Amino acid sequence: MSVSTKAVVLLSGGLDSYTAAAIASRKGFDLYALTVRYGQVHAHELEAARRVGRSLSVCEHLELDVDLASIGGSALTGNAPIPKDRILESTKIPATYVPARNTVLLALALGWAEVLGSRDLFIGVNALDYSGYPDCRPEYIRAFERLAILATKAGVEGDSFRIHTPLIDLSKEQIVRSGISMGLDYGLTHSCYDPGPEGRPCGRCDSCRIRARGFAAAGYSDPLG
Repeated sequence: MSVSTKAVVLLSGGLDSYTAAAIASRKGFDLYALTVRYGQVHAHELEAARRVGRSLSVCEHLELDVDLASIGGSALTGNAPIPKDRILESTKIPATYVPARNTVLLALALGWAEVLGSRDLFIGVNALDYSGYPDCRPEYIRAFERLAILATKAGVEGDSFRIHTPLIDLSKEQIVRSGISMGLDYGLTHSCYDPGPEGRPCGRCDSCRIRARGFAAAGYSDPLG
């Protein structure tokens, strides 16, 4: 069995991925950040990912291009308007769901982890923020861990991979409190699905409203306003 302190962290530039990566660092892992340009309309998050990576002193920051926009099927890749002022607690999967996105991202992270000799992956998925994405559920993560053993040379030879999801059962309030307790600068992040030309958050998309609710509940001001 291999032992490594390396961890591949999926870094989008958002509040959740920043917090999850910081937790990985606190646990003693050496961070290898992976950011994917998948055709997202909110591309301001890519520069945010670079800022966050620098602030965490990652060992390496890999950026990959995977054109999910060509597949379509999501408002986040330009196929429909970004929903605004939606009922956040709705059980309906929103138009911002990107088909198989987390499966694609985790597969890329898994491949890089195997090359690095890492057996630990971190992703900032959260099952309690009402987004309704099926690939943010605990049962999905556990299923991917089983797949990783079957699909890799390392797994066949006796190693196992762990997909760390430190935020999966936390509310946005708890995530904000955790990050602030670690001294994170959330002004580096970007969360909005439909920012203005200069990257200013719209304040009305699901992501903006969930973020605002989290900061308000935690009793802190959002540095992005």
